[in-house]
Amino acid sequence: MHLGRHTATTPEQLMRSRYSAFVVGDADYLLQTWDPATRPGELRLDSEREWLGLRVIRADGDEVEYAARSLVGGRTHELHEISRFRRLLGRWVYVDGDFPD
Repeated sequence: MHLGRHTATTPEQLMRSRYSAFVVGDADYLLQTWDPATRPGELRLDSEREWLGLRVIRADGDEVEYAARSLVGGRTHELHEISRFRRLLGRWVYVDGDFPD
């Protein structure tokens, strides 16, 4: 998907591909798959962060709840997000998310 040969057919697929983009530092892909209405003008990724794993908690309709673990400065962190997606011109895009923790 990162090379543009395939597109996500579900919000969960898009979320997983976006997680992979965070892992490899592909900010361009993250911006391309972000809804233009909510997309930031620029995205700087933390080069010190090492992503350790992803756990999908729930995928329901246009929402995906997940937890992603990372390591920064020797400390483990967990990001818990309920992400929202929508179809735009036939493709799924990331809209925004809530952070329940």
